[in-house]
Amino acid sequence: MAGGAAADADSAGEDARLSAFLDTNVLIRHLTGDPPAQARRATAFLAAADELLVPDPIIAEVVFVLESFYEVGRERVAELTRAVIGFPTIVVVDPPLLLRALEVYEVNRIDFAEAYLVASAEASGVETIASFDRAIDRVTTVRRVEPS
Repeated sequence: MAGGAAADADSAGEDARLSAFLDTNVLIRHLTGDPPAQARRATAFLAAADELLVPDPIIAEVVFVLESFYEVGRERVAELTRAVIGFPTIVVVDPPLLLRALEVYEVNRIDFAEAYLVASAEASGVETIASFDRAIDRVTTVRRVEPS
């Protein structure tokens, strides 16, 4: 895992904070300020934490909620999501993979799920993707095949 420093519960004299998995709604409240009371609590929680684990599906959900519910533009969604991944207390499994997925999402203008799939294909060396989604053809680093 990469990101913020792990909490050390055995450190003498230190107030170690419990690591936790972080849900989408805390990130969305922090990023949007909506609703204000929950946003303040979310921001304070993020600032006080030592280590918060954010699984990849939560990042995907952040992208989806910002796009769909809050109607945030693609470039701003990518910017906000990069900020989440780079936040000192946030820990994700593979930051380069997520950052590449955001780049594909933003530059090639495809859905984040497909962008994540492209980034995963690139990282694995298996650069063929079986899909009916022709938007993947916009990315020249992978080859899309349709099941016949």
